[in-house]
Amino acid sequence: MTVERMIFGRPLRSVAFDVAVAGLVALFAVAGVVAQPGGWPATVVGLAMGLTLLFRRTHPSAVAAAVAALALTQVLAGWGPLGYDIAVLIALYSVVKYADRLRDGVIAGGVAGVGVVLAAFQVPGPATWWASAIWFGTVTGAVWLVGLNVRTRRLYVLSLEERAATLEREREAEARAAVAEERTRIARELHDVVAHSMAVMIVQADGVRFTIDRDPATAREAAKVVADTGRQALEEMRRLVGVLREPSRPEPAAGPDDGLSAEPAHRRPALVELPELLDRFRAAGLTVGCATTGRPPALPPGLELTLYRVVQESLTNVLKHAGVGASVELDLRWTPDAVVVRAADDGRGRPAVRPAPSGGHGLVGMRERVGVYDGSLTAGPGLGGGWRVEVRLPLPSAPETEEEVA
Repeated sequence: MTVERMIFGRPLRSVAFDVAVAGLVALFAVAGVVAQPGGWPATVVGLAMGLTLLFRRTHPSAVAAAVAALALTQVLAGWGPLGYDIAVLIALYSVVKYADRLRDGVIAGGVAGVGVVLAAFQVPGPATWWASAIWFGTVTGAVWLVGLNVRTRRLYVLSLEERAATLEREREAEARAAVAEERTRIARELHDVVAHSMAVMIVQADGVRFTIDRDPATAREAAKVVADTGRQALEEMRRLVGVLREPSRPEPAAGPDDGLSAEPAHRRPALVELPELLDRFRAAGLTVGCATTGRPPALPPGLELTLYRVVQESLTNVLKHAGVGASVELDLRWTPDAVVVRAADDGRGRPAVRPAPSGGHGLVGMRERVGVYDGSLTAGPGLGGGWRVEVRLPLPSAPETEEEVA
């Protein structure tokens, strides 16, 4: 990222260029002090023209009016065209390019046309006045047209920049809305998980109360279930509060998710339903291969739901972007401390005929879900084409281990 240096509230490069232009006009004025008609008074007029050009970008109409008044003084004095009159052309170009209204540039062009005729009558030499007028008029008209062309391009670029800024703001707003919606969905699902855990704890606690005298062993087992379920519920509650309280910077969304949900919103899918999920995507036109390494342990319901959603969104993205007929390899690797999900497609499909079933907002939704469980997500193009998504989710330690450490 390049930071442009500023001076007097303007870019340093623009100020330096304007100073150079004004210095050039002043040099013409001083260089002709001996030979030019008018002597020092004419030089003073030229220096004044050069000084006004320092403000040609910020006050183009005022600069053009001041230069025109100084040029009129020159004509009335009868000095004829001089070298520093290049300031008239610079002021004309500036008002056409930088003025807020093109009307100012048209008026300046009319005034310059009158000045061309007046200057042509004062040109010394054998040439007729109309020949000088044609020459001066051609140069002045060319400068005016160049200024108009540059003005048109400048306004076009400004409109493109404004449109790009507007689109960027809209994309950020859509991304924030997608993140908010996904967070609400995650919170609702985690709420269901916590409510289920509390129901299990209540049932088991009632069992302890009725069996503690008759069957102490069964009561102890029920009490252990209550404790384990309570730990899981407390952890899920902590994650639920984190989802609702912690802000995050949304990433630009690839687009609104208009797919059909594969299951009702009130039902919580589980990992045992992964084969059915893969079959649905195969029926939609994907060639899905699945490999599992390691043995999956018992997972908290919220983590199990997150893993299911990650697989679902990965395959949905393949169907959306790679298209029907694409091949995707799904790899689930279980280790003692984490589970890694990899989904890589070849990108050789064709556009889908109907929208893909989806449960969230693509990469934005996956990143939110993975972040709830302190996981990591990596997504990008594959080396051989297509797209590759890798998610790593840490697994909770066993309750017995936690008790021994405590």
